[in-house]
Amino acid sequence: MLDSQHSIERYAPTEVEHRYGDNVHIVASPMALSQLATLCSEETLQPTINDLVKELYRSLLGHVINQELPKVRRSVRSRMCEVLERDGDDPGRGLIEAVMLDQSTPVVTVDIARAGILPSLTCYEILNRMLDPRHVRQDHLIVSRAVNASDEVVGAHIAGDKIGGPIDGRIVLFPDPMGATGSSLSTAIQYYKNAYGGQALKLITLNLIFTPEFIRRIKADHPEVIMYALRLDRGMSSADVLTSIPGSRWDEECWLNGHGYIVPGGGGFGEIMNNAWI
Repeated sequence: MLDSQHSIERYAPTEVEHRYGDNVHIVASPMALSQLATLCSEETLQPTINDLVKELYRSLLGHVINQELPKVRRSVRSRMCEVLERDGDDPGRGLIEAVMLDQSTPVVTVDIARAGILPSLTCYEILNRMLDPRHVRQDHLIVSRAVNASDEVVGAHIAGDKIGGPIDGRIVLFPDPMGATGSSLSTAIQYYKNAYGGQALKLITLNLIFTPEFIRRIKADHPEVIMYALRLDRGMSSADVLTSIPGSRWDEECWLNGHGYIVPGGGGFGEIMNNAWI
């Protein structure tokens, strides 16, 4: 029989209270915030930078897997089944029965070069271990930010792709460390819709840090998208706004400097993760 304690089908992590509406999740994790602060510190260099990125994405993906992937009731023989049989006891008592992940779930993780290369690979490797690897895929997009003469971000464009097929009926993950203006991820999501059409089961963004502007842009362009982050940055806001519940004074929240970088943020993750300063 299924033990009642293992019948829970929905996982509910502690999240930061906000007023941004549905489909927005800010995971409340002191451990992750500590690691993320170290990652963003000006004293942190390679290889610690990429080690922390991998650890943080393991943590963030765990929340997404628990909360968003389909579940089924499964039964697995433990090592005690054989012992119970040998002793003449009911071997069924040695079964591990619980609501677990549906391993047949098809998932695509999208590498948005260059900051998204390592996050996507980390997610891909974990998903291959957790699910049937025949249903797990990694795609690749080269997305470039478009800037004007004042070095302000004005959009994004796709410079190249390696997409393994349609996304119909699949959960599609977009692991990208910094959700600043939302232009790159919005462009990437639209690219999939234009290229293949169809209906993904879920579209999910996974950011280490995002901003109120990122949330607004994704909600406006793709209202069905589910967003997860470990930290919300709005550090250019007034002291009064910083004391308010996130999203309650959305129009007054300020998060970017004049060049489109998140404050406090962590600098350009594409640069620090690759030791390439262009």
